[in-house]
Amino acid sequence: MKDLSQISVVLPSLDPDEKLIAVIDGLLEYGFSDIILVNDGSKPENLHYFEEAAAQHPEIHLLHHEVNKGKGAALKNAFRWFLENRPEGFGVVTVDGDNQHHPADTRACCEHMLETGHVVLGCRDFNQSDVPARSSFGNKTTSAIFKIFVGMTISDTQTGLRAIPRKVLETLVNVYGDRFEYETNMLLAFKTNAIPFDEVKIRTVYIEENKSSHFRVIHDSWRIYKLILAHFFRYTVSSLVSAIVDTGAYSLLTALLGKLLQGFALTAAAGVGARVISSLLNFYMNKKLVFQTNVNTGKAMLRYYMLALPQMAAQVLLTQGVYALLGISDSANGLRTLIYAVVMTALYFLSYMIQQRWVFAPQESK
Repeated sequence: MKDLSQISVVLPSLDPDEKLIAVIDGLLEYGFSDIILVNDGSKPENLHYFEEAAAQHPEIHLLHHEVNKGKGAALKNAFRWFLENRPEGFGVVTVDGDNQHHPADTRACCEHMLETGHVVLGCRDFNQSDVPARSSFGNKTTSAIFKIFVGMTISDTQTGLRAIPRKVLETLVNVYGDRFEYETNMLLAFKTNAIPFDEVKIRTVYIEENKSSHFRVIHDSWRIYKLILAHFFRYTVSSLVSAIVDTGAYSLLTALLGKLLQGFALTAAAGVGARVISSLLNFYMNKKLVFQTNVNTGKAMLRYYMLALPQMAAQVLLTQGVYALLGISDSANGLRTLIYAVVMTALYFLSYMIQQRWVFAPQESK
């Protein structure tokens, strides 16, 4: 068993009950010796739980928010305090105060972090029959959205049990968000900054079907999902702008070259010219605005054109194939342009998946 003296437990809490004391006692029993407890603006009638815990256990450092600022603000406040006051600390582990994280699982996540130096997520199994339907549906939906739109495979996107090394905290304290959306932004920051993370399976515990949770299903779910949708929205805007430029250039080149070329030669020449112009615009928009990656520009551009060239060939061949199938003549410029745009849209989603997973995959910081 590894020494946990270099690990600080971060325990944010709002309006706790007697379960808070049970959480702290369990952590101390399993070898943790430094707990950063954050009162996030709790009601006066609940403050005695913080006072009792701090009075009974010298291992606790208590931070107070005069008003409720949100779980994200509580976590960042604790992270900053750790960085400033625990210079020898290896990292922290975040734990919820409702006694739904078994201290043995908390310890297992920390031990894995000490072994690997990676962020470790304590992930629950939502296929178990005793998991509340609301929690199972919400987590599975968010996991699917992360996989499709962000390219991250995370089995429990809403876990509050996260072991985080010191070097990662220095990035996370600057991540946007003060409430539940902050934990989602943390995961997105792993992607943007190429921060390695692992998963450790933990017990799936729900007390009274998670009634003590302060998560507001509609309001807080929207705060979370809009972060992911905003990422995809930027890609869509970039693609639409590039598509407009591409389609406009194709139409112009088709008109200009129509007297010199015919059939496949006309389609190929106009398509290549339009794609060269729009692809350069799209590359820089995706790198700077959409994926916001630190990958080397030359490396990313090489990969981008390794994708773009076969995609361009596929687009030209598919477009010409539709022309031939429908018997569209070279003079039907408007219809040819429409079909070209439809084919380009069909290749849109495939390109997105490859770009986020390979072309603009960020480089891991050394």
